[in-house]
Amino acid sequence: MQTWIYVSLAANIVVLVPIVVLMAIQSSLIDEAWGPSTAARGILMSIYMAILIASAVLVFLPVPAFIAALLAVQVVYKVTTPFTVGSFINPVVVSNLLISGLHIATLAAIYSEVGTRLFQTSPLM
Repeated sequence: MQTWIYVSLAANIVVLVPIVVLMAIQSSLIDEAWGPSTAARGILMSIYMAILIASAVLVFLPVPAFIAALLAVQVVYKVTTPFTVGSFINPVVVSNLLISGLHIATLAAIYSEVGTRLFQTSPLM
């Protein structure tokens, strides 16, 4: 499980650092992949930064339930992108689908080791 976790978190970091930097400097490479700069793309950059920061924190504080929540949300948004974009051949969609496969494998590894304890609620609930 631990290896899968670190591979998924490392993939997030390795993929998102250049994307966030290129978005921040408004690179033409980003324009080609995500279209022209808009408010929506700024919101997407914020979401990517949140995933990047969470991934970096979880490398040092690997709480399986937190990691599972982060990866599950990513899998949902990545798997739905071909339908929201209307293409299975867009390079962003293709990379999303590949990364979601990795995250699904990590989620399966987490579940196989932690099992239903992953879904236990806190005493505060």
